[in-house]
Amino acid sequence: MAKVEVGDRGAFFAAVEAASKKAIWAAIATVEKGAARVRMVHPTWEGETLWFATGTDSPKHRQLRANPSVDLQYQVAPPDFVHICVRGRAEIVTDVAEKRRVWDVIDYDLGQFWSGGPSDPKYTLVKIAPARVELSELFGSRNKRVFEPS
Repeated sequence: MAKVEVGDRGAFFAAVEAASKKAIWAAIATVEKGAARVRMVHPTWEGETLWFATGTDSPKHRQLRANPSVDLQYQVAPPDFVHICVRGRAEIVTDVAEKRRVWDVIDYDLGQFWSGGPSDPKYTLVKIAPARVELSELFGSRNKRVFEPS
């Protein structure tokens, strides 16, 4: 395992973003009543921040408000077999200007879910500040690089 050094952060997160776009979907684990809950989301990287949107009335929203600890996992299919794990804390973003800005950062059409645009009351923006990001090949057995903010 190689720890990502400060000077390598930009290249590391560029590689993470590129691999994430190949995978498209990630499995996210939240916690409800002490038990893990896993479902698929379509997150988007912006530098070292991971964003995704969900419905205000969704179980994810309720679970993240109660316990913001999350783990995400992307798996890029063969022939690449790239594996990305993200551990961190989720923040429900309520700032209207930030919700509006990130509406255009997320790399798919959120309007298909929230026709009212970024001010739609059912649109919830979730920000994940990673505590650990792991990028590897073959399920972590090769070329494992790990980022942990200092």
